[in-house]
Amino acid sequence: MNENQFQTSSLRNVAGVKRTATVIRPLNISGIIPAGKTSVSIANVHASGSGSVNGVTLKVTETLNFDAGGIGNTLNAINYNATGSEFLIITIE
Repeated sequence: MNENQFQTSSLRNVAGVKRTATVIRPLNISGIIPAGKTSVSIANVHASGSGSVNGVTLKVTETLNFDAGGIGNTLNAINYNATGSEFLIITIE
C-alpha cells in the first residue's frame, strides 16, 4: 500500500448513527441544555436585548456553536439566560 492509499476494511459494516435535532426558541426565560448533546448552536435573535450562555454575554445577532468533536464525545450541560431576550437553540443528540 502506498502513501495515497488507506485501508477501508475497518470501515465496512459500520452502521451510521442517526442523530436527533431539536429546535427551541426560549423567550424571557433561563434554562439548561442537558449534557449529552453532540452539537449545540445558540443564537440571540432578539431585536435589542442581550442574554448569556454559561455566564458570558451573548449580544443581539451573536451566535455560539459548540461541537463535541470525535466519535462518541458529548458536551457538558450548558446554562443559558434569555431573560429580556430571545434565543434560537438547535441541538443534536
